[in-house]
Amino acid sequence: MNNDDLRNELLRRYSRVPYLRGPISWRMQVKRLLWRGVISGAYFAKRLIDVVASIILLILLIPLFVIIMALIYQSSPGPVFYKQTRVGRWGKLFTMWKFRSMYLDADQRLKEIMAQNEMSGGVIFKMKNDPRIIPVGRFIRKASIDELPQLWNVLKGDMSLVGPRPALPSEVNQYSLHDRQRLEVIPGITCIWQVSGRSDIPFPQQVQLDVQYIQSQSLWLDIKLLLQTIPAVLLSRGAY
Repeated sequence: MNNDDLRNELLRRYSRVPYLRGPISWRMQVKRLLWRGVISGAYFAKRLIDVVASIILLILLIPLFVIIMALIYQSSPGPVFYKQTRVGRWGKLFTMWKFRSMYLDADQRLKEIMAQNEMSGGVIFKMKNDPRIIPVGRFIRKASIDELPQLWNVLKGDMSLVGPRPALPSEVNQYSLHDRQRLEVIPGITCIWQVSGRSDIPFPQQVQLDVQYIQSQSLWLDIKLLLQTIPAVLLSRGAY
């Protein structure tokens, strides 16, 4: 049976299904509307927290931003910010911002050291003693300071404070169907595996933790992960 025959058969079968009428139909409609209200309310509350928090943090962190920008330029003259195309919710591409922690030719030199990838799974590249990192870059990466410009992405709506980390298009191209569940929500600055070991966690386990977050996400869980991010950053667990 070809695709057209299969489609026609499905239409024929479901055309026989009678529409629900009476109390059952109304109850289903009410439940559906209530559920949509709960989902919309949760999304609005999450977005409100993202906007308010990102505005406050961007203002408060201006002095730190100025210091980090000066240190980066002193360590490696050139642009202090690094922009990169990432994959957001439902596969939408966006520009993600970071403080530059590597030399300007880092992307070109990646091919030379790809065989030294220390991340299990092969999708993400991680290397503890990456020779592409500038001197001050090691500090800002361990302290996760390089991620702070992503507060601008949060304010724009490309990202959230909490959510699976946004992947590169080249990484998404290697995703299995199971891995692509990560694209069902807005990506975030911090996530469940970021506070559980970061780069020390193999890629398959990162995916599993992200799926676990997606299936059980709530405002309380977001607040809990944000609070857990503080000691995780201070202790630099799995950061390199």
